[in-house]
Amino acid sequence: MKQTRVPNQFLRKHSLGLAALGVVILLIVLYSRSNPSTHWGSFFGNAIADWSGVLVTVVMTKHLYEKGSAESKKPKGKQRSAAMEFLREHSLTIFLLITGAGWVVAFKAMDPTSKWGQVVGNIVSEWTQILGLVLMTKRLIEVGSKEGH
Repeated sequence: MKQTRVPNQFLRKHSLGLAALGVVILLIVLYSRSNPSTHWGSFFGNAIADWSGVLVTVVMTKHLYEKGSAESKKPKGKQRSAAMEFLREHSLTIFLLITGAGWVVAFKAMDPTSKWGQVVGNIVSEWTQILGLVLMTKRLIEVGSKEGH
């Protein structure tokens, strides 16, 4: 009797996040070996920030929540305390603010024209875009989208 192979459940359930992580790692390796003054080097550096944003969006919107935002998951039940419920209702924004502040601190300590300073500056920009999108989707819609019909 031939046995059928059961796909790895972890890989199956997390394949999008793992693929995005793989792309980020690949881009970091390629950028670390490239000259940022070339077209490819510049591309790799910018792509690190873009794909880091994709990774954060995929993983964090799966685990965190922003009340009223169509971009985040919907939690089950209620927390026992009002403070814990507030933290849960805004966990995605809180995460982006804290990690974004960390990126700003790192960027401030770097030479913005250095090889990695440019990348971190782009990551700060990416975090700002993600936070802005999360907050805008709380109140704004776009006709033709899933939420705007």
